[in-house]
Amino acid sequence: MSDAAAGRARDFAGYGRNPPDPRWPDGAHVVCNFVINYEEGGERAVPDGDADSEGALTEGSTAPVKGRDLAAESMFAYGSRAGFWRLHRIFTKRGLPCTVFAVARALERNPEACAAMREAGWDVAGHGLRWEMHNAMDEATERARIAEATAIIARCIGERPAGWYTRYAPSLNTRRLLLDAGYDYDSDAYDDEIPYWVKTAGRDALVVPYSLVHNDVRFPRMGMSSGTEYFDYMRDAIECVLREDPPRMLSFGLHNRIIAHPGRAMGLARLLDWIAQHPRVAVMRRIDIARHWRQEHPPA
Repeated sequence: MSDAAAGRARDFAGYGRNPPDPRWPDGAHVVCNFVINYEEGGERAVPDGDADSEGALTEGSTAPVKGRDLAAESMFAYGSRAGFWRLHRIFTKRGLPCTVFAVARALERNPEACAAMREAGWDVAGHGLRWEMHNAMDEATERARIAEATAIIARCIGERPAGWYTRYAPSLNTRRLLLDAGYDYDSDAYDDEIPYWVKTAGRDALVVPYSLVHNDVRFPRMGMSSGTEYFDYMRDAIECVLREDPPRMLSFGLHNRIIAHPGRAMGLARLLDWIAQHPRVAVMRRIDIARHWRQEHPPA
């Protein structure tokens, strides 16, 4: 399949100097979407039959570990045992909506967390059967993975996911396979700050872009070291749009095992309280952003 047919042709122009007015609800100028990446229990692990342990997006070690890394396993477990619940308290205390990018196998291992997501009314998007990259999968394997992940998430949450975000690297088939599977949108792009449509195998696919820039991955990659830095950086992103730009959507990626540690979580809590003071800033679920765009800006 060609890049164009896959909806993956490189477009360096986008909306250009005249992007559409999103017409966000209630006249908001900035819509913020906070995403909890729920991955703990779906990562590569020796007890699950893998040859070695996943070490990505942990606090890291001083040397590579061959085979089973008990320290890395424990850091992942912190995310589901303690971190998730801190984030849950932070958002529910303030009555703010949140989106979850959920790895299916991770959800299966924590029914209590699934119940909390349901009770909070969070939208749960697919983030893979396991926390794995799709770029090297053949089409049949990827189709089967998407189908199994979709079924598991639907069973755990009570409704099937409407959106999908692949771990970093989708394949050329991913977008088409998601359309085949009935997904309303995907977030496998980092190239804009408002949604857009692309033709994929002759069909219209809605893309709701994501961001690794306004993301807590900056902590383990040593781009940030404190909650205060997090607050300052994310606040400045919102203020930039408020002061200088047309209306935008900003995505803020969170991880249970990263941002939820106390010294970092205070920065997130301060950011949410700062947002509450600005009537032109709204917090929305990703599914609601997708539905709004579909209604206000349908494909041409």
